Amino acid sequence: MKLEIITPDKQLFSGEVTAIVLPGIDGELGVLENHAPLVTTLKKGKIKVTDSTNKEQFFEVNGGVFEVANNKAIVLAE
Repeated sequence: MKLEIITPDKQLFSGEVTAIVLPGIDGELGVLENHAPLVTTLKKGKIKVTDSTNKEQFFEVNGGVFEVANNKAIVLAE
């Protein structure tokens, strides 16, 4: 699935991933390929991204919005 993490200042990440774990407003949220369409708000915390080689990357956010549909995900982070 294609993921973009964008802040007002710059793009933090853009690429293909196999899994995303996000700090949702109501708790931790995991997203895999073919996830149902979803839009939710995020709270302060870390986003964990796993790529196709099982390499994990972490991105700190202060909140924001997450959307996923048709194997495309975007985080508009603060």
